[in-house]
Amino acid sequence: MNYIFISPSFPSNFENFIVALKEEGVNVLGLGSEPYEMLSARLRDTLSEYYRVGSMENYDEMFKGVAYLSFKHGKIDRLESHNEYWLQQDARLRTDFNIPGFKTKDMPRVKRKSVMKSVFQEAGANFIRGTVIASLEEAEAFIAETGYPVCVKPDIGVGAEHTYKLNSREDLIRFFLNKPNREFIIEEFINGEIHTFDGLVDGDGNIVFYSSFIYNIGVMDMVNDQLDAFYYSLREPARDLVDIGSKIVKGLELRERFFHIEFFRLDDGKLVALEINTRPPGGLSMDMFNYANDADLYKEYARLASGKRLSAELDRKYFVGYAGRRKSKYYRYVLDDILEKYGDAILIHEPVSGIFAPALGDYAFLFRSRDYEELQKMQNDILELG
Repeated sequence: MNYIFISPSFPSNFENFIVALKEEGVNVLGLGSEPYEMLSARLRDTLSEYYRVGSMENYDEMFKGVAYLSFKHGKIDRLESHNEYWLQQDARLRTDFNIPGFKTKDMPRVKRKSVMKSVFQEAGANFIRGTVIASLEEAEAFIAETGYPVCVKPDIGVGAEHTYKLNSREDLIRFFLNKPNREFIIEEFINGEIHTFDGLVDGDGNIVFYSSFIYNIGVMDMVNDQLDAFYYSLREPARDLVDIGSKIVKGLELRERFFHIEFFRLDDGKLVALEINTRPPGGLSMDMFNYANDADLYKEYARLASGKRLSAELDRKYFVGYAGRRKSKYYRYVLDDILEKYGDAILIHEPVSGIFAPALGDYAFLFRSRDYEELQKMQNDILELG
């Protein structure tokens, strides 16, 4: 089985996918722009071959890379980056080379926020009102129905890039004066706690693993206001979340893919669907899955991709929390205090890569407990200001 892994060196924890695939007998081929000598020794030892392009943004170069690897190694069975940024290009390459998986025709419902709303509607989910806008007049017509504040974001975008909360007509005018040359969607602003439905489907589209995170605050606010980041995985996701999330996943017709679907949980308990992502959740979330289950989801994905069944019992033994500190703040407890107090419950502590820092903080802590109150206490101590 030949598997082309797009951008094998970034993010660095995705190396684990490549190692797991090789261990399952898959011939893994790398395609990226990083110089070969800059790849980690582990990655160089695992990849059967690495094809370097000058720019991954250049589709002609990427096409030539896939063509070369196909000519040399034979039929390409899978091509994947697991990365939101490359989702459309991955689909285009699969389309041009007839590789199984998402094709270009599938992209609107998983990339365009405006089209996602029809997926939510078909699944019977509540969803945020919104519409694509091209002019100030169109935006004002929408706001006449919802009132301020509203949220504007690219219809196709990654993370909180160019995402703004507008509180007044002055904010709206300022947005249009500085608006990037992209298609934007405007949405009603909703206050609620962010709950996610995350998981993995097999080759037949069956959900074989699911989990749920709760975020203390939205990514837009974390980035724009540089707030501390905190989110955690549940041991037992809410039944209504699993039910409606499963219907949305079924409507997406996913195969051998991770998913990450975001909802608002309102004060009255109602769930409102926000956004679909058909890739693993970012940052250290894959590691959180692993620590929550005492399992290896990188390996389980590799088993599915190579035609095998899961080997682990994925029963969410622990709550797992993520806390991200900001270097601009002074915290009450230094690192040694936290490690001395909580010992092995602190699973990972490390600096955050610069590109992820605006959303996830500058220094990351991963920690777990079977008890929610203990998890909350660890989070409070890690993020308590001095």
